[in-house]
Amino acid sequence: MGNLCSSCFSPKSVRQKKKRTASKRLPNSSSGGGAGGGGLPAGSSNRWSRMRSSRKEKVQDALIHEQAVAAAILFQQHQRNGGSLPFDRSASLRFPASGSKKNSLPRSSSSRARSLTDPLLQPQQLVNQDVKLDDLESNHFVLVHGGGFGAWCWYKTIALLEDCGFTVAAVDLTGSGIHSFDTNNITSLSQYVKPLTDFLEKLADGEKVILVGHDFGGACISYVMELFPSKVSKAVFVAAAMLTSGQSTLDMFSQKGDSNEIMRQAQIFLYANGNNNPPTAIDLDKSLMKDLLFNQSPTKDIALASVSMRPMPFMPVLEKLSLSEKKYGSVRRFYIETPEDNALPVSVQESMINSSPPERVFRLKGADHSPFFSKPQALHKFLVEISKLPST
Repeated sequence: MGNLCSSCFSPKSVRQKKKRTASKRLPNSSSGGGAGGGGLPAGSSNRWSRMRSSRKEKVQDALIHEQAVAAAILFQQHQRNGGSLPFDRSASLRFPASGSKKNSLPRSSSSRARSLTDPLLQPQQLVNQDVKLDDLESNHFVLVHGGGFGAWCWYKTIALLEDCGFTVAAVDLTGSGIHSFDTNNITSLSQYVKPLTDFLEKLADGEKVILVGHDFGGACISYVMELFPSKVSKAVFVAAAMLTSGQSTLDMFSQKGDSNEIMRQAQIFLYANGNNNPPTAIDLDKSLMKDLLFNQSPTKDIALASVSMRPMPFMPVLEKLSLSEKKYGSVRRFYIETPEDNALPVSVQESMINSSPPERVFRLKGADHSPFFSKPQALHKFLVEISKLPST
């Protein structure tokens, strides 16, 4: 979850400022989003048509978003009250497909104005309509959230991928989302990722998935890639911790420990075992959450996150990964950069990429640390593109 402070064993952290490091565009990176109509004169019919339809889109989008949030809240209340719905607590809610346009989910629930990098496209205009799922090595995505997040953060990505026919699972790691375990009692990475390892263990023989990890979820998918290399077709790191063997998440982020003043101010270390012992969890100051994680995201998604995020466990962040070339190294890796990221600066992302180069690097232009909110269409495009890449 961004640059974790190396002095976090004391309740108060030292804060220093440093100029933000600019990044270079990698040679094999791609820009996100769809095509834009550059050079149209002011007052053209195309622009006028877009302006006339914007209010209707916003109203419809707001309604769908409110219904989705309300459904999620009602479901959580139902679960806490001992509800008996058949639901795996380690997986996300599924939106049933509908043949009616009236009830179907939009391509993006963002209320932002259209942009060149992430337009609100009509279904027939959406990317990769020629996807032949039967020709893919895997058409099954498993989405793994970052520290403090939950499966709920992937709701746009789930809808977009399922609309294209993909099978999608979003997992709540231990103590995250609607998983009821107390975060302060998580003492190891294996305990934290157990819902993910349980999921992979239950896959049918020969079935492979595409793992997508965000933030600290990158360390989590690396851990299971070492355990189940034969069950992972590809691994996608989205603004995520992509570590080398013998490295912990804290090790990586401590290298740039002085570069992120916002993270230092936002971190709240929890000491469930007393202030004389190491922290047990990390929370975030909600007043700084927008600037840190959602500086390019829609207001409604920020509101959803503010009532849904939970503390992340601290001990797994200290754990050094043991990754072998034979197992972890056999899985094809891809990295998606987020240039406007205030939690995991692009300089840190490129440092990880240079230390352990993936097969390809993609760049989500204009994306903050939460591209599933700020650039859902462009993120979707890259995920589908990665799924289509043949074996070399």
